[in-house]
Amino acid sequence: MSDFRTPLARARGLGAAKSGVGHFIAQRVSAVALLILVPIFTWSLAKYGFADYASARAWIGSPLGAIVTLLTLTAAFYHMRLGLQVVIEDYIHKPGTKIALLLANTLLATGLWLATLYAVLSVAT
Repeated sequence: MSDFRTPLARARGLGAAKSGVGHFIAQRVSAVALLILVPIFTWSLAKYGFADYASARAWIGSPLGAIVTLLTLTAAFYHMRLGLQVVIEDYIHKPGTKIALLLANTLLATGLWLATLYAVLSVAT
């Protein structure tokens, strides 16, 4: 069957998934955030927290350490979830398996973030 729509009409449909551009932008924004946050996190930890366990705990418990740690790991887990989502959507073709893996991906990223939040808050208080 022929498609009689113009290229502009086809482009307005945003493709088969209807959400590719937003996902692409979110992944790039999280990547840029990581480009900024990972060096700050690494430098801060190296400067203030690598002497011993007590100094690492004190750094993570400080407001700056807690904020930098939470921002970095939030961006990392979000970026991880988006990247794995693309891999699952592209390479898993059975609908049931795809849904299960997408759910597991989201639950894993959320669980890791909650564990990070709990750990940082327990050290900070």
